[in-house]
Amino acid sequence: MGWRDYKAWWDKYELSSLKEGQKCPDALLNAVNDDAIILSSARPRAIQTAGHLGRGREVKHDAMFNEAPLPPPRMVGRMRPKNWNKIARLLWMMGHAGGEEHVRDAKRRAAKAAELLVKTAEHSGGRDVVLAAHGWFNRMLRPQLKRRGWANVHDGGDKYWSFRVYEKK
Repeated sequence: MGWRDYKAWWDKYELSSLKEGQKCPDALLNAVNDDAIILSSARPRAIQTAGHLGRGREVKHDAMFNEAPLPPPRMVGRMRPKNWNKIARLLWMMGHAGGEEHVRDAKRRAAKAAELLVKTAEHSGGRDVVLAAHGWFNRMLRPQLKRRGWANVHDGGDKYWSFRVYEKK
């Protein structure tokens, strides 16, 4: 696909739901306590994931946790989406915004999101705080949480349904 096709494909993906029949893996479900506070981005996949994790409990959705954008460069050529993903992410990290959120603004958003997570944890009465969000934005949260005294004690990677666990140092 060309860059225009990729942009349309990515925009559609960002608004898509989980695939029909997808279920949350037991390892992830078992990692979430029954009294956990559940948060998610405002994207349908994250909302649905949070619904699985919450098992019918209230879930708070916030666009602050949405994925960082992937604006493709306007370049000639055709590539598979995974290759566009890599190029778009690299160039975005170097400052190409293509009319979307700039990397510096996404970093500010990640700082605010980390602050919200920390405040939620501080006022949780000891309950776990669980966030259903997206791969790259989750990566952006990692250094922000570390700066606020939280350590990553389980890193499950970046694949679908993977998860990380943080604890206050």
